[in-house]
Amino acid sequence: MNALCLGVLRHEQIARGKAQGIGNPVFYVGPPTGRDGLAGAAFASQDLSEASAEQQRGAVQVGDPFMEKLVLEACLELLATGAVAGIQDMGAAGLTCSTCETAARAGTGIEIELSKVPQRASNMTPYEIMLSESQERMLLIVHKGREEEVKRIFDKWDLPWAEIGQVTATGRMMVKDHGKVVADIPANMLANEAPVYYRESREPAYLKEIRAFRLESIPQTQDPISDLRKLLAWPTIASKNWVYRQYDHMVRDGAVVNPGSDAAVVRIKEDSLPGLGSARGPRATVDVSTTAKADGEAPSAAPEAGALPEKFLALTVDCNAAYVYLDPYEGCKIAVAEAARNLACAGATPLGTTDNLNFGNPYNPEIFWQLKESVRGLAEACRVFNAPVTGGNVSLYNQSPDGAIDPTPTVAMVGIIEKQEHITTQWFKDEGDVIILLGDVVDANDPLLGLGGSAYLKTIHGLKTGTPPRCDLVKEKTLHDALRGWIQSGAVKSAHDCGEGGLAVALAECCISRLVARDTPRLIGADVDLVQASGLSPGPSKTWGGQADGQDARPTITIRLDALLFGETQGRIVISVASHNAGKVLAQAKILEIPAAKLGVTGGSKLQIKTANGELAWELAELHDLWWNSIARAMR
Repeated sequence: MNALCLGVLRHEQIARGKAQGIGNPVFYVGPPTGRDGLAGAAFASQDLSEASAEQQRGAVQVGDPFMEKLVLEACLELLATGAVAGIQDMGAAGLTCSTCETAARAGTGIEIELSKVPQRASNMTPYEIMLSESQERMLLIVHKGREEEVKRIFDKWDLPWAEIGQVTATGRMMVKDHGKVVADIPANMLANEAPVYYRESREPAYLKEIRAFRLESIPQTQDPISDLRKLLAWPTIASKNWVYRQYDHMVRDGAVVNPGSDAAVVRIKEDSLPGLGSARGPRATVDVSTTAKADGEAPSAAPEAGALPEKFLALTVDCNAAYVYLDPYEGCKIAVAEAARNLACAGATPLGTTDNLNFGNPYNPEIFWQLKESVRGLAEACRVFNAPVTGGNVSLYNQSPDGAIDPTPTVAMVGIIEKQEHITTQWFKDEGDVIILLGDVVDANDPLLGLGGSAYLKTIHGLKTGTPPRCDLVKEKTLHDALRGWIQSGAVKSAHDCGEGGLAVALAECCISRLVARDTPRLIGADVDLVQASGLSPGPSKTWGGQADGQDARPTITIRLDALLFGETQGRIVISVASHNAGKVLAQAKILEIPAAKLGVTGGSKLQIKTANGELAWELAELHDLWWNSIARAMR
């Protein structure tokens, strides 16, 4: 399970994980340390088997959400006083990492006494205390002389606490147990100078067969109407409402766009932020009359004290593990590009990225190759979209005796929307609007026409094979920037990225995904002409190619109906605009060299698609039922 937790604060409220200030006391706060979660990070770095499950049962942490809430609230209150010089949670490797990392960042040393650490189990060894990963614990470095403030706040929240050590000037992490030194090592050596392993890597042998896959080996679709129904009911594509309705996703979150569109959008309100209190540093105060600017610039006037300019944050999480399995480099580029595309569809500009790299055993050269290629693709894409990875997690050794999981580099991206009127959702808004596809209807340079690794191959043919579609990052960035411009000009009413399931699924979701009240959708149909949009003449198929002024205009390739409807060519967005704006958008797209085509108009109670093979139609009520309820039915 990968989860993104997003917090907001003012710039001047940022706390650092540094053990600053020689002589400053070190505090432990949170429940006592036990043997649960002992060496959990090490446990996460080994293959799983029935034997290891029994041996390492204690490596699984036991969480207490109520205690976590108390610790969080107490720390926020304490941070507002300015008494804290540094703070870090005790995550992987517990006290070991939190002590050496805070000292290394500050260029200082740290000394702790383990007999002062609250302990839940008796006779715990120094090894167990230092490596326990009991949850809901924090390490704080407090400005000397302000200890009583710290104790008072922790007592107010009824939290266990202990003063366990102090910051030193030695640059070393010294651990004592009842006065006896049990560890003494340079902090920087542990935190920053660990050896870098250049593991053996080898391209997986299975890729040879994947790259040999050709569309001629599978039959053309005989029932596209049934195919779309199956795709919309497939859990990967179907609405996740059964999941997010299990918990309260609305109270106090400032939701502007709830789950169900390309990206969720939340409003940053005054009470979204921690109390301002005083600034970082002993006895410092904050001057709310000015706002700091870049080096060399004078401060500018800020809003009145307590006032906060309204801003909106968009959030999305993406990864197509099948793509990454079939081509780690391209698959990871696609994961980042789709996250950025989802934000663009919401009207947002990317701010930053976090990731969770879920892979098998990296000692396997083929899996290490997957990891290396994935990181290469992720880094390249984040640079193009100016969405730096601010942090993340790695989960390796995810495999059983049956084999490793598909490589799954989950990407979460956050973007900002400056004005509420720029917030955009994926569903059609009004009847009579023009539907436009931004991007190629089909990528004629892809021999698999976007069907490699597609949801269509998986659900209809039971295949996970074929080279995934290519991702041109520069073209993607141009598309996203243009879309944001059209949104900000007021031309775009809805925008939805064309991803898993292809164009037919994207159009269906635009028709059926709007929810106006609990269990009350608003369905708006569409009349789409893919013959006109793709330049195909009536007939069973169309071949792109032939001579143009004595030269081959395009590679010769046959456009199959399944590729036209369900191919997952990258860099595509379905938008709807008022009829009077359609010409402007199409003309500007041509100037920007962005492929764009009018698909049709909104209206009615059906999704109707005209193709070279005939006309197709689906009742929206049936499609919505399949899409909305399939997961709930599967969970009964």
